[in-house]
Parts: sequence; structure tokens; C-alpha cells
Amino acid sequence: MDDSKKTSHATDSTADDGEVILRGVLDRWKAGVDAHDPQRVAAAFTEDAIFQGLHPYSVGRQGVADYYDSQPLGLRAEYRVLETRRPADGLVLGYLDVDFSFTDRPTLGVKLSVLVQRTDDGWYIGHHQVSRLD
Repeated sequence: MDDSKKTSHATDSTADDGEVILRGVLDRWKAGVDAHDPQRVAAAFTEDAIFQGLHPYSVGRQGVADYYDSQPLGLRAEYRVLETRRPADGLVLGYLDVDFSFTDRPTLGVKLSVLVQRTDDGWYIGHHQVSRLD
């Protein structure tokens, strides 16, 4: 096998690994959102995470918990990974479509960018940025 095929395969494998890592963290986040368990959502983030939802930003798990505690009961999240990148060892960048559904109003579609980082305890969201494109 020539070197160009090895490089291409390694890049594909790295991208696939990044998506697996990203999904593992986002599945924990989604489970907390769907259960309306703000502390469980916050546990998917680093202690010093920069968090931007659709309200002013916060830093740290408590801000994440406060944000999701303010969300209505019955909120559910469905995500679709659009892109992943591995900018450095221990980091995965993800760009996603997320649909938040409610019991009493139409679904809200947003774009979500996250930076997931490896810590001594596993993988966590270190940066979370939501955008509405309408």
C-alpha cells in the first residue's frame, strides 16, 4: 500500500474516532436534556466550560445546570452530526444540527458547535455555542 492511501485511511479513521467520541459525550448530554435533569446535563461539561445557549453565556457547570433548569418540562433534543475535526490530541470539534422539541410549541432547530476535550476522567464538553440561523 502506498503512503497516500495510508494517510487517507488514517485521516478517515481519525474522523470516525472523533465522531464516536463526540456521540458518546452528546448522548450523555441528550439523556440529561430529555430527562429534564439539569445536573446530569451539567455533568457532561468540564468544570470551566464556556456555555452559550440562547441566553447570555456562562462559565462552569453551575451555569449549564441553571440554563437547563429554566427549560420547560418535556423538552427533548435530537442531534445530527454535520462535521467533526480533531484539531489536536485530546480535542474534538463538532458542528451539529439540533432540534429541540416541546410539548406546547413548534420544534426549534439550531446549529450547535462544541469542543469536546479529554480530561483525566474522560471526555467532556469544554465549549458549547448555539446559533439560530433564522
